[in-house]
Amino acid sequence: MRKFALTAAGLGLLFSGFIAGQAPVPKPLGGTISLSGAWALYPMVLKWAEEFKKLNPKVAIDVQAGGAGKGMADVLAGMADLGMVSRDVHPEEIAKGAVAFAVTKDGVVATLSAKNPRLAEILKKGISRAGLAEIWTGGTAVTWGRVLGTADASPVRAFTRSDACGAGETWAAYFGKKQEDLGGVGVYGDPGVADAVRREPLAIGYNNINFAYDPKTLKPVDGIVIAPIDLDGNGKLDDAEKIYATRDEITAAIARNVYPSPPARDLYLVTKGKPANPVLVEFLRWILTEGQKYVPETGYIRIAPEKIAAALDKLK
Repeated sequence: MRKFALTAAGLGLLFSGFIAGQAPVPKPLGGTISLSGAWALYPMVLKWAEEFKKLNPKVAIDVQAGGAGKGMADVLAGMADLGMVSRDVHPEEIAKGAVAFAVTKDGVVATLSAKNPRLAEILKKGISRAGLAEIWTGGTAVTWGRVLGTADASPVRAFTRSDACGAGETWAAYFGKKQEDLGGVGVYGDPGVADAVRREPLAIGYNNINFAYDPKTLKPVDGIVIAPIDLDGNGKLDDAEKIYATRDEITAAIARNVYPSPPARDLYLVTKGKPANPVLVEFLRWILTEGQKYVPETGYIRIAPEKIAAALDKLK
């Protein structure tokens, strides 16, 4: 009888625990996640990785930037769990198993040296879409006078990306072209282009927003000025087109669809096939839900709710 009494007491405690609403403690997540690819997503993914690891300290996350092309190649080759891709996924990549999750949005901007002798005129007039196309696709003899409609014979020193990247493809798409159609001196990576433009007074380049603006001051990085686009082509920069003073201003303009798309665009994390690894699935699910609160403060733009829903559906 004594043995039965003890067993019954134990069962009573067990049942009382369930009644009190207690549940088994879930097993903590553990494992590794590797990411490779677009510079455009690099700062955002670093923030997501930092915050996710606070919640899941046994998860190791490795993030390597190297361009969207590298990210896509690495994930399809099984060398990375996630590819960071800052362009649309191509049909041939989907045929190889690429599954894309839209996670945030940003844009590409034209960048000038703060030492440009024509800076005051450029900031007054802006540069039209046709003028920007002339710079990168019009040959090697483009002058600032030709771009601004003056007699200035100073040559434009254009820089472009040497690596296969979403920024180059997106910038070219603004002119109805492909990245390989862009002229200019090729430089590797976002930091490389920004540094090249900073050092050359007559230079112009293009950068992802979060490499054109300082994350602390939210103003353009030292030595760089954002080249404003004369969106309506009327030969002057109207007040509504003055959207580049801070990172918050340009991201707000993208959210309002004032800044054109392209060069604004969605950004993706890509897997090979539907993800099955529980750690990877949870990381993606967290990014698409709780992780979205870190998007504005990191200098990115929230994507449409229906795109979030579509991405979550792929995880079911």
